[in-house]
Amino acid sequence: MDATPQTVCVGVIVGAHGIRGEVRVKCFTDQPQDIGGYGPVQDESGQRRFKLRVKGVSKGLALVALNGVVDRNQAEALKGIKLYVDRSFLPALDEDEFLVGDLVGCNAVSPAGEPLGTVSNVYDFGAGEVLEIVGKVGAIMVPFTRAAVPQVDIGVKLVVVVPPVFAPVEAGEQDDTES
Repeated sequence: MDATPQTVCVGVIVGAHGIRGEVRVKCFTDQPQDIGGYGPVQDESGQRRFKLRVKGVSKGLALVALNGVVDRNQAEALKGIKLYVDRSFLPALDEDEFLVGDLVGCNAVSPAGEPLGTVSNVYDFGAGEVLEIVGKVGAIMVPFTRAAVPQVDIGVKLVVVVPPVFAPVEAGEQDDTES
């Protein structure tokens, strides 16, 4: 089974942990330890499947033992592998919750219906999610808040976005950051 709309990326292996084959996993779940509760995971191609045993959490990463991985060399070889589960294994979403994979690819329009571009990615730099919208004029970043994104319709792959307003810079104004 390939990574499809029926599968969801729940984490990525970022490196080895210790000498017994454990790995560090950056989790895309509410809590890092939740990654162990969805059953077996698979890689993006669906060719490799792993049973996970979460051993602990350190610095926001899950420390995980994988079936068949018994030494550090095997663990290091897995770095960068994204881990997927079948969407049916995930808990139901609340009305205002969305999966990143559902938002990416949505058409973004202004409240007046003018096309702005397409959601190309969703980031979280620590202060909340931010949508990256790529259009004809380049990319803009918009906070994923109700004020900036008042409407999301996953069924038709559409988000309504209040585009940011940039104040014009007057000729002769000095940038205070260079003093």
